[in-house]
Amino acid sequence: MSDLLAKPGEACGVFGVYTPGVKASSLIYFGLFALQHRGQESAGIASSDGHTVTVYKDLGLVAQVFDETSLAALDGHIGIGHTRYSTTGSNRWENAQPVHRQVGGTSIALAHNGNLTNASDLARRFAPGLGSTDSELMIDAIAASVEDGRSDDRGLERALIEVLPSFQGAFSLVIMDQGRLIGVRDPNGFRPLCLGRLPDEGWVLSSETAGLDILGARFVREVAAGEMVVIDAAGVRSEMPFATTDPRLCAFEFVYFARPDSQLYGRSIHAARHDMGRRLASEHPVTADVVVPVPESGIPAAQGFAAAAGIPYADGLVKNRYVGRTFIEPNQLLRDRGVRLKLNPIPATLAGQRVVLIDDSIVRGSTTKQLVTLVRDAGAAEVHVRISSPPYRWPCFYGMDTSDRSTLIAASMEVEEIRDHIGADSLGYLSLAGLMEATATAGAGFCHACLSGEYPTDVSAANGKYLLEPTHPGL
Repeated sequence: MSDLLAKPGEACGVFGVYTPGVKASSLIYFGLFALQHRGQESAGIASSDGHTVTVYKDLGLVAQVFDETSLAALDGHIGIGHTRYSTTGSNRWENAQPVHRQVGGTSIALAHNGNLTNASDLARRFAPGLGSTDSELMIDAIAASVEDGRSDDRGLERALIEVLPSFQGAFSLVIMDQGRLIGVRDPNGFRPLCLGRLPDEGWVLSSETAGLDILGARFVREVAAGEMVVIDAAGVRSEMPFATTDPRLCAFEFVYFARPDSQLYGRSIHAARHDMGRRLASEHPVTADVVVPVPESGIPAAQGFAAAAGIPYADGLVKNRYVGRTFIEPNQLLRDRGVRLKLNPIPATLAGQRVVLIDDSIVRGSTTKQLVTLVRDAGAAEVHVRISSPPYRWPCFYGMDTSDRSTLIAASMEVEEIRDHIGADSLGYLSLAGLMEATATAGAGFCHACLSGEYPTDVSAANGKYLLEPTHPGL
């Protein structure tokens, strides 16, 4: 499978609904549309009618996986949903989520956003079955604990309190059994999760506030780092299963992952990205005729840059919104020009102009190089690249698909070398201080390990994406 407009891949989107008297799967279906940007490889929904948990999942986008027939089979007032981008395990049906286990009379489903750093340790205790993900290991550990204490009518909650501290790394979870919905964030809160209230009756858990908006739900609060929220017929209650917490939300949620219409730490993502662009203009000024964004995540930063620099803003690249990840590997000629599948230039904007091209990041460098060539071929006189985040130099082990440092261009090249490699007339990155200031929430706690090399947890035992594949030598 090929992605011709490479960006850092993020773990997934998770969604949960508890809504007495209303069919949960229909609401989850729309919620997953709001989280489609967080994962396009597979989608799934689990639902409960109070007696039975039913799971339906498949490879593809939400609209490809579900139709009226599949949704009709997902009955009940409790449910969870998932959109996947693989960071542990390959893209195959067995790795789609939610994952499910039956333990006696208890039926458990789980959906996971993040990446564990101790998956190899868990794999030695809970050998992965058909799937090859850390999510499978998590539900196996939970199921084993439920088995040990299944005579307790709160067995799942007690099992989670027992087992969750053994998980290391990044995990925002939605979990359910026949009668309750549970949301969990790891003690660092690497990945987002929020709680919302439906207009009539019921509750929603979502990776982003945009998932609440699509249902008309009212944002209540973010699930705290290290918190477990339990929702059932008695209402909402909170547990803190972890001994300590240290909030470290991924900074790239602000840079790229989250939708611009979402909020994190009480801050509008769009406003933060706009401010990144303003600060970028101050840190790396340039004489130019037009500011052009790389759609779509580069748009707010480009608007901010243009406003601060006093340079006209214009659309110079058109994105084909109906192209996701392609399932046909292109030949070398198409691969070299493959960015045209997703982006096409507007020569009337670019011809003869000194262009400032704004993007959110450069990870491997190949896409940026193609974009610069594309803009030059459209007639641009100069191409000045500005990036609304610092150089991406270090691998992420907390839910981004960048665990191999050798693939990161900034890990082996200085800025001027990268400029020469991508063929730009100049290149400027936003500083880490500028990025943190633009979030306007710097004191709330961030992980920026991919930009600074400062990891909040031990990652010495972290393993690669295919650790749990049957052919991996570690198994």
